[in-house]
Amino acid sequence: MFRAACIQLRSGEDVAENVRAASALIREAAAGGAQFIATPENTTLMAADAGAKLASSFSEDADPALPAFAALAKELAVHLLIGSVAIKVSESKTANRSYFFAPDGSAAARYSKIHLFDVDLGGEAYAESRTVAGGDRAVLVGTPWGKIGMTVCYDVRFPQLYRALALGGTFAFTVPSAFTVPTGEAHWHVLLRARAIENGAFVIAPAQGGTHVNGRKTYGHSLIVGPWGEVLAEAGTEPGVIYADIDPGLSAAARAKLPNLRHARDFTGPI
Repeated sequence: MFRAACIQLRSGEDVAENVRAASALIREAAAGGAQFIATPENTTLMAADAGAKLASSFSEDADPALPAFAALAKELAVHLLIGSVAIKVSESKTANRSYFFAPDGSAAARYSKIHLFDVDLGGEAYAESRTVAGGDRAVLVGTPWGKIGMTVCYDVRFPQLYRALALGGTFAFTVPSAFTVPTGEAHWHVLLRARAIENGAFVIAPAQGGTHVNGRKTYGHSLIVGPWGEVLAEAGTEPGVIYADIDPGLSAAARAKLPNLRHARDFTGPI
């Protein structure tokens, strides 16, 4: 059993201020007893546009936020997931990369978002792939409580990724996000609960929320979902912290009740 916390943020265009705001809430979560703390997608930067994001990004070795968060994980002796940071990988692209820091401050795992958000919502259009290089590898990270599968935001619409992580032995998924308001209102709860139910796994989904300084609006409602699909904790739209006590044994119990992971069969077609 351990206590998990989701940090909800409203990140802006000032990287140093975003790190400060996230760090303050991480400290609050640790003081509240959280041993595993997760922040949302775009923790350190919500830029006005893709060009501004690229201009404010660093390579992994030069990014100033990563050593700050590594030191914080070590100081607080917590497992710390930084939901994502824009890491410059070429002159024209970044990776949308999630970092999992161990209590000794080491980067225990890195995951680059695989599925990129290229959509037109009718009034809101996004083309993440123009300036972001998609990842190509699913990632599980070992913890004292078992394996956790790392994903980011739009990945949640691709159930095959979560099934692969579940078959790899994970008892929980992380889904740090910056969902739009229209898609959040329509799909956020349903998607996260579905990924939990169909895999018998916990879902830990910290989110960005509210109206950001550049005018972009995100849905908020950070969630922690149990393996039976029950909502264990939910935020509103303001920055803050939510908590839930996690018993990994409940994942095994859910899979014993509904052993669909073992019932999957190969098939041919459609014809």
